[in-house]
Amino acid sequence: MSESPVIVKNLLKKYGEYIAVNEISFEIKKGQVFSLLGPNGAGKTTTVEILEGLRKRDGGEVSVLGLDPENSKEIYKKIGILPQDFTFVNNSTPKEAIEFYCKLFNRKLNPYELLDTVELRDRANVPFSKLSGGQKQKLGLALSLINDPEVLFLDEPTAGLDPKSRRNIWRIIENLKKEDRSILLTSHYLEEAELLADNVAIMNKGKIIDTGSPKELILRHRGKDLLYIKGGKYLEDVLEKIGAQFKNEDGYFILGLNDSKEAIEILNKIDEMGVPFDDFMIRRENLEDIFLKVTEE
Repeated sequence: MSESPVIVKNLLKKYGEYIAVNEISFEIKKGQVFSLLGPNGAGKTTTVEILEGLRKRDGGEVSVLGLDPENSKEIYKKIGILPQDFTFVNNSTPKEAIEFYCKLFNRKLNPYELLDTVELRDRANVPFSKLSGGQKQKLGLALSLINDPEVLFLDEPTAGLDPKSRRNIWRIIENLKKEDRSILLTSHYLEEAELLADNVAIMNKGKIIDTGSPKELILRHRGKDLLYIKGGKYLEDVLEKIGAQFKNEDGYFILGLNDSKEAIEILNKIDEMGVPFDDFMIRRENLEDIFLKVTEE
């Protein structure tokens, strides 16, 4: 088995004259979270569905655990899938759902142990319709693990969840990664990808326009750090006097920095001139800033 359970080479998918996925290539290594990012219509879902064997490709090569998902039914015994907007029978409980899936995959599992994995034991006997959005997603994750998959496809696993529920799902994903599973994650939450992903591919209009770790992408594309200082008219006069270039936005004077030392120098000069200010902060671009910058380009 390759160290890359998922290999994509020059993948092409067309709908008539429209090219949804335009000869993209990437690999997902064992034990790695790989995040596929892009605006709506970028080709993410089409790519994931081809990898899951749900759509046929028009060109290129795809290998998932050494199998071609387009031509192998065996692949479903080895992968786990959490689709967008996961749903289940309303009157069925999480315990019953797991027992049903165990019969489908001919697996003998203790439902409560699997519910412990996704932190859902206390809702084992609650009807699906009575679960919160986060609890429904946790059940979807549990069902995707029934066959002990080596590769997981998580399509927008935290979409529409409140911040606390999102963080609970993140913790579960981090634990799954520690079990050496390979995970393909699509998400519209850029902080989610920045926190969880080892590598990221940014898609736009069917193409991968950049790839790398979140840190690599930020370093490659980030602009100047920004110093925000909150103060009144006297502060503006001082900034003009010391020759600082700034703009005023929402009560803050915003200055571009060449390095972190420059922020200290500016604040020291303001202090030496005896002018008070109410607040300051330094802001560095994050993955969301880079995503917007790159996709706009």
